[in-house]
Amino acid sequence: MPRSHIETITTGGDPDCDRENGGQQKREIKLGAWVSNQRSRAVALTPERVEQLSAIGMRWT
Repeated sequence: MPRSHIETITTGGDPDCDRENGGQQKREIKLGAWVSNQRSRAVALTPERVEQLSAIGMRWT
């Protein structure tokens, strides 16, 4: 994924909330930058963290 990739996620969502959109909020997450940072810091990550990321399909190269 390119470093510039951004994911938009929706959080919250209380149907009893009086606020517009039921309390939902949209947030932009700079996922590409995060993935790039994890790759560049791989040697500093704990073995457990590397295993977790690998388990969800992280490509290290």
